[in-house]
Amino acid sequence: MHPLTHISAPELLVSTPSNLSLNHRLKVIEDLWERVLRDACGQELVTLLKQLREMCASDGSTSEPLSSEVHQTIEKLDLKDAIRAARAFALYFQLINIVEQHYEQCEQKLALKLSLQYSVPLPNPGTHHHPENVPPLGAGLLEKNWQASTIAPKERGTFTALFPMLKAAGVPPQQVQRLFDELDIGLVFTAHPTEIVRHTIRDKQRRVAKILEQLDRAEEEMARLGIESSWEVAELEGQLLEEILLWWRTDELHQFKPTVLDEVDYTLHYFEEVLFDAIPQLSQRLNLALKQSFPHLNPPSNRFCRFGSWVGSDRDGNPSVTPKITWQTACYQRGIVLKKYIKCVRGLTNSLSLSLHWSNVLPELLESLEQDKAHFPEIYDELSIRYRQEPYRLKLTYMIERLANTLDRSRKVADWDSLQFPQTDLNPYTCYHSGADFLKELGLIRQSLLQTGLTCQALETLICQVEIYGFNLAQLDIRQESSRHADTVAEIAEYLQVLPQSYHDLSEADRVEWLVRELQTRRPLIPGELPFSPKAVETVETFRMLRRLHLEFGPEISQTYVISMNRDVSDILEVMLLAKEAGLYDPATGITSLQVVPLFETVEDLKKAPRVMQSLFELPLYRAALTGGYQPSPETAIPGLVPDLQEVMLGYSDSNKDAGFLSSNWEIHKAQKALQSIAEQFAVKLRIFHGRGGSVGRGGGPSHEAILAQPGQSINGRIKITEQGEVLASKYSLPELALYNLEQVASAVIKTSLMSGGIDDIEPWNEVMEDLADRSRRHYRGLIYDCPDLVNFFHQVTPIDEISHLQISSRPARRGGKRDLASLRAIPWVFSWTQSRFLLPSWYGVGSALQEFVAEAPTENFELLQGFYRKWPFFRMAISKVEMTISKVDLQIARHYMSELSQPENKEQFEVLFDRITQEYQLVSDMVLRISGHERFLDDNPELQRSIQLRNASIVPLGFLQVSLLKRLRQHGGAGTIYSRYSKKELLDGALLTINGIAAGMRNTG
Repeated sequence: MHPLTHISAPELLVSTPSNLSLNHRLKVIEDLWERVLRDACGQELVTLLKQLREMCASDGSTSEPLSSEVHQTIEKLDLKDAIRAARAFALYFQLINIVEQHYEQCEQKLALKLSLQYSVPLPNPGTHHHPENVPPLGAGLLEKNWQASTIAPKERGTFTALFPMLKAAGVPPQQVQRLFDELDIGLVFTAHPTEIVRHTIRDKQRRVAKILEQLDRAEEEMARLGIESSWEVAELEGQLLEEILLWWRTDELHQFKPTVLDEVDYTLHYFEEVLFDAIPQLSQRLNLALKQSFPHLNPPSNRFCRFGSWVGSDRDGNPSVTPKITWQTACYQRGIVLKKYIKCVRGLTNSLSLSLHWSNVLPELLESLEQDKAHFPEIYDELSIRYRQEPYRLKLTYMIERLANTLDRSRKVADWDSLQFPQTDLNPYTCYHSGADFLKELGLIRQSLLQTGLTCQALETLICQVEIYGFNLAQLDIRQESSRHADTVAEIAEYLQVLPQSYHDLSEADRVEWLVRELQTRRPLIPGELPFSPKAVETVETFRMLRRLHLEFGPEISQTYVISMNRDVSDILEVMLLAKEAGLYDPATGITSLQVVPLFETVEDLKKAPRVMQSLFELPLYRAALTGGYQPSPETAIPGLVPDLQEVMLGYSDSNKDAGFLSSNWEIHKAQKALQSIAEQFAVKLRIFHGRGGSVGRGGGPSHEAILAQPGQSINGRIKITEQGEVLASKYSLPELALYNLEQVASAVIKTSLMSGGIDDIEPWNEVMEDLADRSRRHYRGLIYDCPDLVNFFHQVTPIDEISHLQISSRPARRGGKRDLASLRAIPWVFSWTQSRFLLPSWYGVGSALQEFVAEAPTENFELLQGFYRKWPFFRMAISKVEMTISKVDLQIARHYMSELSQPENKEQFEVLFDRITQEYQLVSDMVLRISGHERFLDDNPELQRSIQLRNASIVPLGFLQVSLLKRLRQHGGAGTIYSRYSKKELLDGALLTINGIAAGMRNTG
């Protein structure tokens, strides 16, 4: 029996008052859902859906008789009814997701309110709290007792819990201050995990969420007045009904393949709707909590948490991302943030109505008004009389005009095809060249207010926003695969005949020697005209476009160049050479405005990473560039680049696909420690860039726990993390959820940087983990790469081929045209296993590794693993992620996929393969439950337990619907098929709708 199967839904949903509130809201939504379906399609559809759900237990278990009954019912459906049922279930899951997110936001608001009302009390002072007597965090004793006795579950990972914990642990204030001075958290939004939901549907989801908020307030008012009905509640429920009905009649599937700029628009929507206003509140929360525990410390700068983006700039395997697209993306981002600033400044003109009759003004502000008068005579003539006694309003009006002129210019330069460089039409007196210029004027207003004893919160908020977002909104990271640079350099060298043999035929040592020599010469290597292949031309033009970006927007718009599949030092030097040719690296001074970031992805490359970085740091030329040139000085410093800072990216997706979950995570953990050691030897600051996906198989999972599980010394207050497309909606669609997620990330970075013990350095434990990782990798690769039937099994029993037809991403599903695992991207690889309920990449091999290790010394080794789970954050995180994944696995549904979709000639081999998967699942389930001490999966995470339970009864029949439609689609046109009356497009659309629905139900794509 599945470890979750004997939990009843009422047991999960009615155990607490807050769950009663959720249960009530779910009932309202489900009633409206049924009403919409009844009105739109008739009672027959509603009856069918209820019948399908009742055939499955409420917990989602699927016994064989029930499976047979569901199967027979679905097979009898005509295509129209099957599609309607699939759409209905998909709508149900998305409505549940909205209700859950709304509920989670309400919980976070309540937790914040309570934490501000009642500050967390410190334990009584005593000798055991002195720094010298505090056990390291690895021992877990102090933190465990502290959290258990004083911190409510909803407060863990918040600033109000963090700072009292640091004080109780005796962390020296000076150490906290040093960390704050360098605190640097980067969250990078990406699009390449396919976004399954249309922008149109996301808009409807936001409207439903807004109505739910209004409904909460109306019902609270009813409860306060003690009345049983309210016209306002009835009206809001009517609005919900209308919105759901409109949603039902809207296409869920993308009608065309989205362009890159469509993806840009979708991603930036989160900044417009939520993040622009939310980020200043993050700083306010940190400052307020800090003062309660460390009142004399200076908080980190407002820029301690910033955003980047790959959308529109990541060209690895995406031919649609061109220099023109990246340029237009930068202009689009600038346009969004300038419009926001114009709106904010207009708001300030209403607030800052101070009169010279009643308030003094700094002479510097009056002088700036005289300068503005000379450059904006029309505004002065129009408004000088109206604002003659209101200097702040007059100043802000001039500033609005400068912002508007800057926006107008930005729109003009967005036309890449007619763009001429260098740009000469920028008037520094009527436009702002950068956010720094705008910030300077805001600072003048603030200074004038402060000098006269006044403050303005709206002004402080705007200053915070400008400090974080500047005029760029988010930094655009460029990414390209290493072989593209090598091929381009080889082609240039071949054309110019500057090498005695092909560049590709050179040894690594010879490549490095030649690249270093070329980097030191001032003569150009690449001609102005580019007589090269289209790929080489595009690569060179990308660097030239980057130079233009730096001239137009300032270097901070795009300072990171990520090299995917980085394997050697030459991969990095090739990028530097191409950057030098575009004017981004000066060989005379050694100054570069571009930070080159190697991305180590496969297990083999992760193992090589420390050696590669050591060899790189040993090159005087590279070390000088990292420092800021041969004779660095404040005058030559490039804005945004931190001297002696090396960023290294580690990839979770390909290493997992290559070696399995446990081996991948362990190799990344080791690589971080080794890289930090190398960086310290060369006095280099290290920032690890974690390339995490949304799913566990690609490094996903709760951010707070994942950060706490990192080796503390590898963070030191600096971290970058990708926020993949599929998790953006769950993390950033509502303001309080966004703030809670950001607070969880920031508090984890601070905590693990200050309180991490030496547990990661216990060598015997590391040896055990090395052994477990090797065992896990061997079992994983034994199935995925050594089993000759696996590729056929994957293509037949999962919807991988159909997923490639979804119009959900501008990026191809494969790096090449081959139908093999090597060319398949990690995203559709994970997506397909998730749809068919195997979720194989996130757990296979772990059970065998743990079982084999325990079998060698049953008592001793099992107790050792339990100790790991209790005391070692890394091991606990790994086991918890596996537990979270296997709680979603349903091998009975997976078997149905196999039995119905396998070709007759493959069934026997596939049965053997499936039995192998089943045995591993049973092993991992047993070992995870035993090590964690749980009776059921997720006993320590009742919210996730509840979330899975809410979906199980509906996701099972949707799986049967998907199998039926896939089977009909694949048999279309075959001899003897009875489904030929439907077109292949109709069948494909039906199958794709089930993919949408299951993705919503699983809350995962890839």
